[in-house]
Parts: sequence; structure tokens; C-alpha cells
Amino acid sequence: MNRVAGLVLCVCVLAAGCHKKVKMPVPPPPAPGSGRVKAPAAVAPPVGSVETGVASWYGKPYDGRQAADGEIYDMETMVAAHRTLPFQTMVRVRNVKNDKTVDVRIIDRGPFVNGRIIDLSHAAARAIDLIGPGFGPVELTILSTTASAAGGVAQFGVQVGAFREHANADRMQERMAKEYGAAKEVLRAGDPPMWRIVAGAEPTEDAAEALAQKIRREQNAPEAFVVRLDQ
Repeated sequence: MNRVAGLVLCVCVLAAGCHKKVKMPVPPPPAPGSGRVKAPAAVAPPVGSVETGVASWYGKPYDGRQAADGEIYDMETMVAAHRTLPFQTMVRVRNVKNDKTVDVRIIDRGPFVNGRIIDLSHAAARAIDLIGPGFGPVELTILSTTASAAGGVAQFGVQVGAFREHANADRMQERMAKEYGAAKEVLRAGDPPMWRIVAGAEPTEDAAEALAQKIRREQNAPEAFVVRLDQ
């Protein structure tokens, strides 16, 4: 009887142990910069925001080709290209020399020339008398943005150069990737085609501008500027 009682007692103890709640250790949060972190939502500039700079316009050979947002570019419609504004943003462009204005919709990326802030369609440039000179000082005012523009995810990089020779673009891409962690080639169709080199992949425009300043300083590249990576 003692042996049976002892066996029963042992089984009870084991059963009790099996049902005992054990507090599991909680893993510490990941260190900053480790693992995958969800990219922040793109913040569209508020309505009424103003930007000043130089505008240019583009027509052939881009007319009839796919714009960066996927639609076909028609140079006789009121559209434009901007480096960082979300697609479908409506912008009023004022020629500061004659005070003429035109409203355009952002569908493309550009201009990829340092010092210029917007590339207008042929029709939009004609509306403010910009066809003849080809470029001129303008003031941009944000009229509206879409819901998708306000809530989408964006990344920004720094254009460090554009090359007609693909081999030169390859060398620059490898160099920028080695020094700044990420770099890619973006083909700009044309005659001749150009390969743009964009370094970095930053979650905000401010972070990309900080990288641009670093690249300008370290690479002696005053032409480096921020672009949006959603093309």
C-alpha cells in the first residue's frame, strides 16, 4: 500500500507541475536600425505651400511615352513633372516675369537639371509664355493633393549624376552604393538615352536633403539634389 500511495503522490506532483504557469521572458525591443521597420507615410505638402525656382518645359521625344505615374504623357495637356511632389498633386505655376498663371497636375518626375524645380508640358508652358525662352523664374503654389498622396509610402534619394555612356553610369552606381549603402540606375529614355544615378533610400525628404548635403561636401558635387523614388 505504501508503494502504491507513493506512486499516486508522484503522479499528482508531476501533474501539478505540468499545469503550473510559467512566466515567459519578454524579448527586449529591437535596437534602433535593426530589423525591418515599416516606412512612414508620405506627407504631402499642405495646400497653399509655395516654392520658387526655375521652370522649364518638355515635349518631344517624351510626348506619347509613359510618364512616371503610368499614364501616357500628352504634351498638349496641362500636366507637369516635379522631383518630389506626390503624383496627382495640383499646382498653380506663376511666371514671375509676366504674372501669368497655369494650373497643372503632377504626373511625372523631373526636371533632372540642377537649379530647376518643375518641367511643364508644352501646353502649360505656352499658357505662361515660357515656350520662347525655354525656361524662366516661377512660383509654385500647392492647390490640392489626393488622399493616396497624403497616405502613401515614399522614399527619397539623391541624384548624383546623369550619363550617356552606360559604362560610366555603372561605375558611378557601384561607387555610390559602396560609399552610401544604396544606389540605383534609372533609365531616362530619349535620344540619346541617359542613365541617372540616385544614391540612398531615405524615408523623408529632410533625411534625403541631409544626405545630399553630405554628398555635395564629400564628393565635391554641387549638382546633387533630392528626388522621389516612386517611379
